[in-house]
Amino acid sequence: MAGIAAAAAVAIPFLNGSSAPAYAITENTDGTITLKINEFRDPAGVEKDLAALGLTADVSSVKPGTRCAPGRGNAGSGPSFSKEELQSKDPEVRKRIEEAIENSPNGKAFRLGRGEVRIDPQHIKTGQTAVMEFTENADQTSGPEKPRALWSFGGRLTTGPDKPCKVIDDPSWGKRPDPKTNPEAYPPPGS
Repeated sequence: MAGIAAAAAVAIPFLNGSSAPAYAITENTDGTITLKINEFRDPAGVEKDLAALGLTADVSSVKPGTRCAPGRGNAGSGPSFSKEELQSKDPEVRKRIEEAIENSPNGKAFRLGRGEVRIDPQHIKTGQTAVMEFTENADQTSGPEKPRALWSFGGRLTTGPDKPCKVIDDPSWGKRPDPKTNPEAYPPPGS
């Protein structure tokens, strides 16, 4: 992500009460679009700003412990893995899964890093929608007894009409990873 200069900035639609914008959308010189999240409260504004850049998007923001129900649109096919593969601790299996995901259409269209989502329109075909789901966590405390994620993201490409987000419970939200094997899940407060 370093070394990519911004070519044009899109209007910032929502301020969180301070001088920092809630989100910013930037079109980069390489054709990618960066969505930087500071506070996520205006999915319709994000959709509008992305549409101004020629990208059809369906953006949802849900509360911690919830998610959008599956089956909102035709997601096509992507890599699939057995339960054993997904639970494997073998570094070679983990690497193969990670590479398959990164090389999938969804993996090429969406990249995460440093509090932002990098969207690559060249991997989004005509007629596809960039479906993005954000879960923002207002809990700003952290530590092994109380892990914190500032926000989580799910992104996929769909073709055809999408159903609206029907919010359902997400029992996986409260599962706590082992702090010894996943220290990144326990960032220091304020990070």
